[in-house]
This record gives sequence, C-alpha cells and structure tokens, in this order.
Amino acid sequence: MKIRVIFFLMAWFIDLNNAISQIPFEVFIGDQRTTLDVMFFKFFNKNNGEQSRWLFFNRNRTGIDHRITPTSYLPLFGFTEAISYNHKALKGIAPVAVFQVFNRGIAYKAGIQYAHVNKKVTVFTWLVNQLSSKPEIDYFLLMRYSPQITRSIKLFLQAESINTFSTNTLVPNTFTQRLRLGYYLNSLQAGAGIDLNQMGRSKFISTANTGIFLRHEF
Repeated sequence: MKIRVIFFLMAWFIDLNNAISQIPFEVFIGDQRTTLDVMFFKFFNKNNGEQSRWLFFNRNRTGIDHRITPTSYLPLFGFTEAISYNHKALKGIAPVAVFQVFNRGIAYKAGIQYAHVNKKVTVFTWLVNQLSSKPEIDYFLLMRYSPQITRSIKLFLQAESINTFSTNTLVPNTFTQRLRLGYYLNSLQAGAGIDLNQMGRSKFISTANTGIFLRHEF
C-alpha cells in the first residue's frame, strides 16, 4: 500500500513541476453527462534544457451524470500516469509503464507505445497488459488533426478509442469512442462532440452522450 501511495504522489509531483505549460483542460457538456478532462504528454528536459528520451503522459478525468434516477450514479473519476523511454532508433515506438486509479481500484500495466506529434497531426497509442493473475488488455488510440483554415483559425478534430479486453470471463469488456470537431483559435478550442460506450461480452449495453465542448490550453 505504501508503494502505491508513493507512486501516486510522485506522479502528481512530476505533473506539477515538469509539465506546467501547455496543459489542455476540456469541459464537455452532454445531454447525459458532464465531464472534465485534462490530458497531455511531455518529454522531460535534461539539466541543460535539452529534451530527454523520457516521455510523461498524464490524464485526469471526472464525470457527473445529470440524469436524476432512483439509482443515480456517483461521480466517475480516473487518473492515468504513464512513462515511456523513446529511443530515436525506434522512431516513436517505446516501452511504457502505466499506473491508473479508477473508481473500481488501482491498476499497474506495461506494454508498447507509439507517439508522433507535430504542429498539425498527433498520433498517440499504446497496447498494455495489466500486471495481475487475470489481466485486462488495453488498447488506446488518440488522433488529432489541426490544419490552418485562416491566418488565425485552425480546424480542431480529435478522435479517441479506448478498448479494454478482460481475460476474466466474469468481467465485461468495455469500448469507448470519443469524437470532437470544432475550431482552434490561439489557445482555445470549441465545438461539438459525442462519447460512445459499449459494455459486455456476448451482449452489449450501449450509451451515447452528445454535446458541446470548450477546451483551453493553459
């Protein structure tokens, strides 16, 4: 338990001291749920200011269901911290270690990651396996595209896919797709979006949350 607490505190310390710039914060107001999302990745810097090979990924996400039912849902939250070692010879492919905290518990994972980032296109993906006797296998994919429309406005398109396959037959598989489409003006992005979720094994329960988003990079 002490190791878990130390790891968690270290991740937050890295978050605040090494990636304090260009932190995107999104508010998504949907017809079913409102979510707050902070997600970014940043290379550590060496003492001389040069970029190191260590890439830090951080995501903090929480959601509140605003449908009032007899069995109303508690707020959902998730924290994901990941560190990867990116050697130039591997051209974006890297081993990655992942630490996650969700409503249902804590998970340690490891696997392979790929990252490609430039001014217009971002592709960030990983395939990781939970370090447990009956592990979950996760495939995560994030794609962004921001071409210039005018001198001051860009298109903002983001697609995300989160897939969890459980080796425990009593635990359902889960699949999530998120899409954002809007405009990009300086450090502000806004537009419309949809979140889709499926849960189950032979039969699936599906939900959809459509709405608008406002995203700002601090």
